[in-house]
Amino acid sequence: MDLDISAVARLTGVTSRTLRHYDAIGLLSPAWTGHDGRRHYGDAELLRLQHILVLRELEVPLETVASIVDTDDPALTAALMRDHHIALLTRRDRFAALAETVERTVTRLEKGLPMSTDDMFEGFDHSRYEPEARERWGDLAVEGSNAAWKWLGAEGQRAHLAEHEAIAGALARLAAEDADPSGEEVQALVARHHAWVSLFWTPGRDAYPGLGRMYVDDPRFRATYDKHGDGTAELLRDGIEVFARGLPD
Repeated sequence: MDLDISAVARLTGVTSRTLRHYDAIGLLSPAWTGHDGRRHYGDAELLRLQHILVLRELEVPLETVASIVDTDDPALTAALMRDHHIALLTRRDRFAALAETVERTVTRLEKGLPMSTDDMFEGFDHSRYEPEARERWGDLAVEGSNAAWKWLGAEGQRAHLAEHEAIAGALARLAAEDADPSGEEVQALVARHHAWVSLFWTPGRDAYPGLGRMYVDDPRFRATYDKHGDGTAELLRDGIEVFARGLPD
């Protein structure tokens, strides 16, 4: 098989720019490059690209992807892909459960039927980050957050989640405009974000910037913001750095 970069882009949905970036960082080199500078890919390169894309779907950081795919042992590659297959099946099952929950919600809304909070949030994984949170912030903080979330009730929980989406969406629009993190619009959104966080825990002058840095450094949190637009997490982090100067210790 011999596909040029345009054909690979059409086949996979990966942009030519991304493929060139993968080449520049040594993650995916073409099989050969023509006299016109156009990159060409063969079977081995396409298999490697598939592996890379699977890992990206699993939200593996790009810097970690290379260490996983850099193996010349077919048996090891097959074993790794089997693990990825299991992870994808697990994610498929979770999304299937979420789809069923949404379908029930739509049906009950259309028919005007009541829906319990247990039914409404079935399929959501509320506990997967709890051990990490307990280690990072302590049992008292986590238990307080859980209690505050429960206290909100179903309507309050929906409003809380909607506020977060509104803040992130507005930040994304400002990030696309290359807004100044210290500007009035960004700072107003950061103030809303601080109030949003403070329902569970009120971060001070040192803790709040630490939270902002985590939004960028941790791929899971970065994805939460950057799904609204590239640079959203970084704008929030930089805006937090400015806002936190006025917070108490």
